[in-house]
Amino acid sequence: MNKNRHLCLPALTALALAMAAPAVHADERESLETLRQTTQSLIDVLVENGVISKDKAAAMLKAAQEKAAAAVAAQPTPARTTTASTTVDGKPVLRVPYVPESMRTQMRNEIKEEVLAQAKAERWGVPNATPSWVDKIKIDGDFRVRFQSDTVGQDNTSAATYLTAEVGNKNGLSRAPDFASYSVTASGGVIPTASTTDDRSRERIRMRLGVSAKVVDEVGVGIRLATGSATDRVSTNQTLGQNFNKYQLFVDRAFVRVDPADWLTVQGGRIPNPWFSSDMTWSDNLNFEGVAATVRTPLPILNSTLTPFATVGWFPLREQTPPSRDRRTLVGAQVGAGWDLSPRTRLKFGLALYDYQNLEGQTDPNYLLVTTTSTTSTSISVSAKPNYGLYEYPVGLRQKGNTVFETNPTIDGIDTPPVWGLAYKFRPLVLTASAEFTHFDPFNILLAAEYVNNTAFDANDFHRRATASTYSGINPGGKRDGYQLKLALGATEVRDMGDWQLQATYRHVGSDAVLDAFTDSDLGLGGTNLQGFTLGLSYGLYRNTSVGLRYLSARSIDSTLNAAYPDALYKVNSLQVDFNVRF
Repeated sequence: MNKNRHLCLPALTALALAMAAPAVHADERESLETLRQTTQSLIDVLVENGVISKDKAAAMLKAAQEKAAAAVAAQPTPARTTTASTTVDGKPVLRVPYVPESMRTQMRNEIKEEVLAQAKAERWGVPNATPSWVDKIKIDGDFRVRFQSDTVGQDNTSAATYLTAEVGNKNGLSRAPDFASYSVTASGGVIPTASTTDDRSRERIRMRLGVSAKVVDEVGVGIRLATGSATDRVSTNQTLGQNFNKYQLFVDRAFVRVDPADWLTVQGGRIPNPWFSSDMTWSDNLNFEGVAATVRTPLPILNSTLTPFATVGWFPLREQTPPSRDRRTLVGAQVGAGWDLSPRTRLKFGLALYDYQNLEGQTDPNYLLVTTTSTTSTSISVSAKPNYGLYEYPVGLRQKGNTVFETNPTIDGIDTPPVWGLAYKFRPLVLTASAEFTHFDPFNILLAAEYVNNTAFDANDFHRRATASTYSGINPGGKRDGYQLKLALGATEVRDMGDWQLQATYRHVGSDAVLDAFTDSDLGLGGTNLQGFTLGLSYGLYRNTSVGLRYLSARSIDSTLNAAYPDALYKVNSLQVDFNVRF
């Protein structure tokens, strides 16, 4: 039925000329009357076939008549047109105004443009035309295949040492507590289950599929599914070699975005990273749960544009349910500006302050001592209260690097399984800057730098919370600041065939500069208390299809254990080979 809509254009064009018939020379009346009848017949056919409605046909006829009448009225009337009638060879002749060819051409063009615009909007004559709402939905995603090889230092501190330090309670501090994981033997002994000296090679995939919909101009929603793990928020990798078992997909994003004005954006739900930052502070794979709002105002300055912006956000980390402690939250604020000095020179900077509330640990008093007496002996054991462990920095959240302490140290000589809590509060102040120079395409230059300082880093505050005698007079150590420098050369983004980019990054991030849970998971296999570099190359094979090669080398800065083990060390080199497709 849609295929007949293209007939509307010639029909309406002819109709406009036909409506002008009273204004043309008499010897054209017969041909124009034929054209008028033909046009009317064509419109009747379109109505009968359901291409256009009867009301729309009547509206088109009326509009064409009005256009023709207005065009004729706008032309000056020559003096000779006032002659009423004369006779030639005794026969009456009616003289009417003459419509120039230029006027008829103008009329045809105006009507043609109007009809073409309507045809485009209503998809006349488009095979398999889809409803207009389809244009409001966008589907995108990417798929990556990766080979990764991790080579660890053979002089790394062994897992057995971490286990010995934990069992022996050597002042109850650590920066890599998961290296001390163990299992209990049948005889009651313990053996380490972690590894710090074994190399590892694996194949991994990453799949992300996103759908966004524009509800109205001001409101949109987005959903993204991704591979990965329900307990790993900073990686969407799925390791192959699971005996051909199926993979799980998780909701990676689910949010609503409202733009009530050009200068304001508000997002809520599980949202993309709202901050201008690097992966030293926030992993590229991290999404935030909560609410964020950003304001921005472009300001023309001479031949450049300065765009100041400000972002605020509130994100719950754990709900508040009795008998738990106060809700754990992250609040943040950032101010900055983007400065487009020219189309080929762009600068951007931002200053942010993030505050983690109620995340720090403290000595946990929520336990009971239970005395058991038999005919031969008396023993004392520990029984936990319902809210025992509320000050834990859980294994499912932490990576490694932050200084942690046992919130349940040895109680009256009874060694209990450790519950680790953060030794320091976290309120990092972060300065981020970037510059893009595209004067020498394809040798574009991209520079980025970030500095962070944990303003809540305070050993005295640690001692106010860690009240057990085990920590009396002990300095928990660690470092409060970090920085990262990055240089990229080549395409600003590898999208097309032949695009390439070289990258070099150096990072030095102290143990307690940022929370290790949310930082990058690749360099040093994740976390803080690391210094090292990354070298990378990406090359576009086809449109949206690229290969990449990265080499990462990192080692620990401070002891991965504590002052009792000052030489504890962890270092690892990683090689990643990627094949990535975006759609």
